[in-house]
Amino acid sequence: MKMATLIRENFMFASLFFKSKDVMIFNGLIALGTVASQEVYSVFAFNCPCSPERNYLYGLAAIGVPALVFFLIGITLNKNTWNVISECRTRACKKFSGAAAFALLGSVVGRAMVAPMTWSVISLLRGEAYVCALSEFMDSSSLENFPVGYGPLTFARFPCNDVPADVVKFRGEIERHLKYESQLLGWLMVALTAIAVFLLLCLKRCCSPLGYQQESYWSQYRCSENELFQRTAELHAKSLAAENVKQFFGFVAMDNEDKERLQEHPVKDSIPSSQWNQITGVYLYRENKDVPLYSRLNKWAKGIIEDCTGANEKQQGGYGI
Repeated sequence: MKMATLIRENFMFASLFFKSKDVMIFNGLIALGTVASQEVYSVFAFNCPCSPERNYLYGLAAIGVPALVFFLIGITLNKNTWNVISECRTRACKKFSGAAAFALLGSVVGRAMVAPMTWSVISLLRGEAYVCALSEFMDSSSLENFPVGYGPLTFARFPCNDVPADVVKFRGEIERHLKYESQLLGWLMVALTAIAVFLLLCLKRCCSPLGYQQESYWSQYRCSENELFQRTAELHAKSLAAENVKQFFGFVAMDNEDKERLQEHPVKDSIPSSQWNQITGVYLYRENKDVPLYSRLNKWAKGIIEDCTGANEKQQGGYGI
């Protein structure tokens, strides 16, 4: 029991550590996982067909399809995606300004693009998929002393080294030429991505209604609120479930730790759906009488009604993510 408790506490400490850090750490872990996936795929799964027309499709699929899958997974796992859906379902997106919608869309897409961009860049820097895809389009006139009479069928087989003996010596030169193009595209993609990220961060800072310190505080508040909300929601759900199970069976089977926690925080009723709707959805930073409202939960706790449009409440251009 003590060992299980120790393991659980260490796991909670590790999870809280990563939750408390900047999103860049999480993005870095995603990128490292993507790099590892790329290495495994290249070693165990990549197999160029070495056939005209098939090479091109296979090479592009090896670069683009996993990137698309990673992108869709990133969109699906981002809670802001579902916040937007909830917002449009409950409030018909009436409170979406153009700037807020652009910022939120940029946040969702930007985070979802980490894994696919990493996959595409690593694929291009390795060059294997690019060499496979474009080998059949090589121009024989660009190769010095290349024998005449060989076309796309021969060039398509170069990645597999299955070519006539009189042209096999050109394999290294063809591979170097195509890898040069592939790596050049990869580094250009890295440079353009870095510039775009820098400009977007500058734009975000310039358009933010908050100073740097308050922006940092808001980020810490969101992290703490989400952590406490999830932990409390888990306990609330367990307590409500235990109450219903006890009512049905007459007793409920729990360990001593859960019994103590549930006795300390008994739950009798479910939370009304109207309250869930008030704290769910996209949040635009607001102030009420110069007092910041950092989240929908914060706004609900202050007793401010949803459709308040009075002069005391001021909407800012920021957004909660």
